[in-house]
Amino acid sequence: MTATPEPHNETRGILLAAGAYGIWGLVPLYWQFLSDVPPLEITLHRILWCSITGLIVTLARGRFWHFITVLRTRRLMAALMASSVLISTNWTIYIYCVGAHRLVEASLGYYLTPLVSIALGVAVLGEKVSRIRVAAIVLATIAVAVQAISLGGIPWIAPALALTFGFYGYVRKLTPVDALEGLTIETCLLLPVAVPLIVWWAHEGSGAFPSMLASRDALLMFTGPLTAVPLTLFAAGARRIRMTTLGFLQYLSPTITLLVATLLLGEPFTRTNVVAFAFVWTALVLVSLEGRLVSWRRRTA
Repeated sequence: MTATPEPHNETRGILLAAGAYGIWGLVPLYWQFLSDVPPLEITLHRILWCSITGLIVTLARGRFWHFITVLRTRRLMAALMASSVLISTNWTIYIYCVGAHRLVEASLGYYLTPLVSIALGVAVLGEKVSRIRVAAIVLATIAVAVQAISLGGIPWIAPALALTFGFYGYVRKLTPVDALEGLTIETCLLLPVAVPLIVWWAHEGSGAFPSMLASRDALLMFTGPLTAVPLTLFAAGARRIRMTTLGFLQYLSPTITLLVATLLLGEPFTRTNVVAFAFVWTALVLVSLEGRLVSWRRRTA
């Protein structure tokens, strides 16, 4: 059974994770500028430029030898290989959703993700769930059901996104590796696949990079920092808070994404969406009130 994080670590973890989810919620706007690039190719560029970004920052931090130590630890490398496959699969599916104008389905997937995290926290890590959180879980489940009904059922996209990212968070939480170093290794492990394909496409003239448009090349290169920053925040936050708390924070990203889709990208905002949002935010309010209640009891004691 895992120990409950200290209050200051819990607060810091919540802020770090919330920052990551805020960025992820707005990222669809960025992918709109690369709508003519295939999702798999964007994923490979994210792997390439993110690994370069991570290596530069690792050297600047003077963490090179610690980085090498992680590379020599088989158990850690096995875990990071698993997490690298999970996150790269998640990236590809999500970018496909943006290009195919299926952000509502992607949002449903990230509404399902917290339920996966909560289930892992309770079933695998032995975390306890209070009555307030049970009520919040019920409300969140109803919200997901409402979203599913509005789509006419749960398609493959939603569970695929939920499972890949839910298990990614679980693996990263249990892997004692620095957030940025872990992400750097995850992407470096996939370079033997990414680099040959990018070079081959460039040689054949069928790839998006390099191109006649310097702006598009710059956008592809910036996918490195854009990927590294939120994932680093997420990994750092996940290690400081309970899986159940992490699960509820994950509602921020799909909420922001739905707002972007409806207010900025012109997708319809139906009455069904209004009902789903009401259940989700009620669940978040319950969790927030529980946290304040616990803090008040500690101060009183």
